[in-house]
Amino acid sequence: MSLGDDHGYGSEPADRTDEGFGGMGQTRTRLPGGGDNDGYGGARRPVRSSRSLIMVVGVVVLLIAAIAFANQGGGDGTSADPAKGGPGTQPTAATGVKPVKGKAGGIPSGYAKDEQGAQSAAANYAVALGSDGMFKKGTRRDIVQTVHDPAIVDSLLGNLDPAYSPSFLANVGLKPDGTAPTGLTFISRTVPVGTKVTALKGDTATVEVWCTGLVGLAGPDSTKPVTETWFTMTENLKWVGHDWKIGSSSQREGPTPVSGDNRASSADEIAAAVQGYGGFTYAR
Repeated sequence: MSLGDDHGYGSEPADRTDEGFGGMGQTRTRLPGGGDNDGYGGARRPVRSSRSLIMVVGVVVLLIAAIAFANQGGGDGTSADPAKGGPGTQPTAATGVKPVKGKAGGIPSGYAKDEQGAQSAAANYAVALGSDGMFKKGTRRDIVQTVHDPAIVDSLLGNLDPAYSPSFLANVGLKPDGTAPTGLTFISRTVPVGTKVTALKGDTATVEVWCTGLVGLAGPDSTKPVTETWFTMTENLKWVGHDWKIGSSSQREGPTPVSGDNRASSADEIAAAVQGYGGFTYAR
């Protein structure tokens, strides 16, 4: 969910009736060798001697030991330093500069003026703009002021406040003040899947953020169940006051993957998950 989104709840995932993997029939294995017919194609072969079994186990142990020794990264018994890009580096190890430490209004701030900093800023700003705080006037103002260029904040709020009208909020199941009805939990959370810089020059950058989102009301009597959405935000960033800020943004649908076969959780499970699992600070 973000600026310009119609806050729809998406289409129902297509029903899938995949058959289980493998068949239900039995498999018969013919063993080599002649002899009496036991109904399975031949007589059973003699059991290996204990000496042969010990030899096999010994070879396996030696192989495991050799692999473990090779993975130590050197003959001196010390592993290579991943930070120096040695053999100890893992494909999934964290890379790049350390994530930002600063926060403004609860939103990470203080990004580097480079491609990595622009991507980190865009991802974190997408999270903020897709949060449930956007549905309440006070927190919406705080979010907009924190992530946008100060020069456009007033005009942007002038357009957003009427958009989050009581009729719109009622359409998504909320009260006029943006809160959920008693007994229900409103959920609106955006999770960046990836980012891409499409332009970077001087004090400006354009970053695309591919996102998935959760939105809806969780509760026993909800008529707006929590569903997932997929969309891509394009943020045009400006370097203002020693940090990246949004000058303008847009959103388009997708890319959307095929829905999986996971069992849908109960409303209580969804509400407990969103309340119990906090979000992340995104930085590359």
